[in-house]
Amino acid sequence: MEGIRLDTAFNSPSPLSDVLYQELRSTVRGEAYRRDDPSFLEYSRMFNGDIKISALAVVCPLDAPDVSQVILFCRKHSLSASAKAGGYGTAGWAVGGDIIIDLCKITDIDIEPPAADGSFTSIRDMPSLGSKGKVKAGPPLLDRPATASSSKRRREDDNELRSYDLASANVADFLHPGGSSAPFADRPPVTRRRLEFAAPVLETPRLSTYSATSSSNSNPNTMLLSSNSLDSSIAMVSSPLAFNLPSIDGVTTAVTPPSPMPDTRSNLPPSSSSLGDPFSYLDDPPSRPVASTSRLAQSMPNALFATPSFLESPTNILTYATPIYSHAFMTFGAGKRQKEIDQFSAANPLEAMSLAGGRGAVPYHVPFAAHPVGSAIMILGGFGFLGRLHGLSSDNLVEAEVVLADGQIVVVSHNEHPDLDLWWALRGAGPAFGIVTRYKARAYPVPVVFAGNLIYRFHRATAPSLVKHFRDCVKGAPRELYANVLLTAGPAGQDSLVVIQMCYVGPKVKGQEFLQAISSWDGERCLLNEVDEKSFLHQQDSVAQVLRGKAGNKWFIRSALISSLPDDIVNKTVLQFADTPVGCTWLFELAGGALGDFEDNCIPKAQRQASFTVAALHQWDIDFQDPRCVHSAEEWIAETLAPVTLGGPLPSFLGRQEPPGRVIACYGENWARLRDVKKKYDPDNFFRNSFWPLNAEGEIIEPDEHEPPHIQF
Repeated sequence: MEGIRLDTAFNSPSPLSDVLYQELRSTVRGEAYRRDDPSFLEYSRMFNGDIKISALAVVCPLDAPDVSQVILFCRKHSLSASAKAGGYGTAGWAVGGDIIIDLCKITDIDIEPPAADGSFTSIRDMPSLGSKGKVKAGPPLLDRPATASSSKRRREDDNELRSYDLASANVADFLHPGGSSAPFADRPPVTRRRLEFAAPVLETPRLSTYSATSSSNSNPNTMLLSSNSLDSSIAMVSSPLAFNLPSIDGVTTAVTPPSPMPDTRSNLPPSSSSLGDPFSYLDDPPSRPVASTSRLAQSMPNALFATPSFLESPTNILTYATPIYSHAFMTFGAGKRQKEIDQFSAANPLEAMSLAGGRGAVPYHVPFAAHPVGSAIMILGGFGFLGRLHGLSSDNLVEAEVVLADGQIVVVSHNEHPDLDLWWALRGAGPAFGIVTRYKARAYPVPVVFAGNLIYRFHRATAPSLVKHFRDCVKGAPRELYANVLLTAGPAGQDSLVVIQMCYVGPKVKGQEFLQAISSWDGERCLLNEVDEKSFLHQQDSVAQVLRGKAGNKWFIRSALISSLPDDIVNKTVLQFADTPVGCTWLFELAGGALGDFEDNCIPKAQRQASFTVAALHQWDIDFQDPRCVHSAEEWIAETLAPVTLGGPLPSFLGRQEPPGRVIACYGENWARLRDVKKKYDPDNFFRNSFWPLNAEGEIIEPDEHEPPHIQF
């Protein structure tokens, strides 16, 4: 047998021989690239620059049979494999194998309402993309010449998906004056209080932009649209506000909105509220005009479902609608990144009933974590803006197409697979049990959210009071409310910030009482308050916008679940955070709600009863060396939070160099059963390039034995 290695240390890789390479190429319909191919780096690159890739080749399969063939090839030649899906992983497991299986080409996607009996079309009855059958793949992100190279298109797609300014133009301008999209570490060290911010100016938009603004003496629901913006039906369907179209270039015309058409381009409007000059620290900020909810939305018996939509009428006026279905089913390939799925949801709303008697449409979204995350979140937990209302991402998985360690392809669900142990283990520990190629998940109507950021300057003297105020305000909050508080460190000479994010799944009339409570803190002046009604697609970008992640930076993540947030923990946290270097963000995220409703998967009940999820999200320039970037996170999670910690974190937060004990603690009382399922489905630990902390003999191994090497300080 012409093999190389199955379970070896990370040394300089030997080249994949011509014979093996040709055999690999002949077994799959997708593309394969060796290390010496220019495309290899493009397809093996990780968002985390702190990873050294020692793989021999990367394969881009087109479907589950392709993945199966790669697994059989690896087994035949004693090679290890790793699965790389949409998004990124800080630990580098996705590129740790001899052969990287990049699932980026499996991008089919579709949405369907439930049948009359609540059932759905099984994945086994939905042909995959590239087969003789047809599956909706959705429109391209951008229109590009057909001659553009694959690697160039990939880079352009990545740049498009990593653009987060549209979450809020006001936040983008505040964090990065002058329009820079670079993270904190790339900005010049100027003091933020010396910056001058001009109020937004209402001006005629250019054809290439979509602008939205209002003034204190104008209709707060008026949005200024460029002619090019009318090409995007997403903006019209998703926006929570009624539209009055002003004159353009001095010509007053009646504009008829287009019929909804699929379009996943990201030219969505930011919030329509103009904030005047909220950045002055010495003068009182001007009053802020707030876009009001329409009388129609306020009069609705269930305002959660208030949303604008198109009527089939001669004038195509905008009005509000209520969804017909309590949920829908979204099917998507593992190569589809979460932002693309959310874009597809916004572009493909389902039919709804208008209160005016006509037909409308409402977008349905899967409960994902906030951007940027890959589809693998569906089998690792996943907690985001819809989590308190609908549960974790993995709780909403209803079916999966999985390639097992022996190359067998199975469709797994509560009804499809005879062994429910695999279905139980897949939802929460999936990467250790197989490679999921297609998912089917519940999606819920999210017509509008009342959401956004409140930004304060960080002071170690006043920050504890603000965090405690936030804690007390969200105690006992309804499931519709998501909320977090972030401490984010700025560079030398610039202010660190405290950012409170809230997302009420519903209109302003329902959510404004929570904003009023949170914003009533008077310990410091609020530098920016841009909470308003907006589309859920916009809100999904908000965490990434604050983090300002940059591809190629080093990343380090530590997380925990805590039972409570007592005063002494808050005080210690603020003092420790004050000494963290640039690029460090610490997060307290309100948990509870629907998380406790699910007990049929491997994430245990104890973890689901946490009051808060906590995370240290650290990134820094590849050439920057400061041990505090790692040590401060470790000390905060392992020491300061220890008195209130519940086991390990959600599996989706597992990062580099996790102690095996923390991984095992993720599953608590379910760990013994999980080990038994692993022995049954992957007895020789083929899927070792994952978080799994045991070897084939069931012995605990240290992280450096199954993680790619990384750059030391």
